[in-house]
Amino acid sequence: MIHPIPSGTRDVLPDEMRELRAITEAIREVFGTAGYGEIYTPALEYETVIGRANGGLRPAYRVFDENGSVLVLRSDMTVPIARVVATRYASAEPPHRFCYFAHSYRGVRPARGQPREFLQAGVELIGAPAPGGTAEALTVLCHALDAAGLRRYRVGLGDATLYPALLDSLGVAHDKRDALLAELARGDFVGLEHGLRELELGEQAIKLLLEVPQQRGGGDVLHGPAGPVADAVAGLRAIRGLLEPEVAERVIFDLGLSRAPGYYTGAVFEVYDPALGMPLGGGGRYDNLLGEFGHSLPAVGFAIGVDRLHIALAAEERL
Repeated sequence: MIHPIPSGTRDVLPDEMRELRAITEAIREVFGTAGYGEIYTPALEYETVIGRANGGLRPAYRVFDENGSVLVLRSDMTVPIARVVATRYASAEPPHRFCYFAHSYRGVRPARGQPREFLQAGVELIGAPAPGGTAEALTVLCHALDAAGLRRYRVGLGDATLYPALLDSLGVAHDKRDALLAELARGDFVGLEHGLRELELGEQAIKLLLEVPQQRGGGDVLHGPAGPVADAVAGLRAIRGLLEPEVAERVIFDLGLSRAPGYYTGAVFEVYDPALGMPLGGGGRYDNLLGEFGHSLPAVGFAIGVDRLHIALAAEERL
């Protein structure tokens, strides 16, 4: 008899489990050496708490407790750690450095083979402003991937506020933006152009909104006209100036980089490897999220998908 399991989940057998454990232990050593203390939070949170994270991922799974309160399975570890800092570290002197190895849960479309439950390794650096805090997070990220044995990866680095600021400068109404930003996040520039033309913007404005997010590469990308582009690339230059050479050489600047969830407020980054057709990790700054819990602090963090990292490592071993 075949006893099925939910789509988007899987059983991990001993041989693979040993390999995953070796990966996480290598990463755990890097996080600890960098001063990040390991934390774990409940898989279940109150929906009213998670709902404070404006623009965050909407929880996919809900249950009721014995009192009728709605509980949700966490969709990431960033929001729960923000809750912990606001409630348990309100009087502690920042910065706070946390790391984690935990499962998160998201709704999936079964036909796409997406995971419903996935293991993440990540850090949250809370109370360290840009550019120094961002440079530290990128450094820890690269050191962790190096320790795991990944060789061919690159880190895309952009600014989540750039495109919304461009739309602001051109007077695009807020209620017209969600579809445009969704096209940008998918990298669908044909769809983006179609959406822009529906707004009846001038040709120069459309050209700017199409050309800027397609700029990616090395330091030659870090220039632009006065205004939002200049402000964004100045911030990226400041980060680059603080990176170790071996970290800086991994970075690709991408002015069109956009990430969900929507709480990112500045620099955002993603990890790419030729073995995968999707990012194996990423993160960014979320300087406003802690304020939703009544304890405003700048923050930055990242998460590595351990299963995706395992696939990329296996592909490199076959070369």
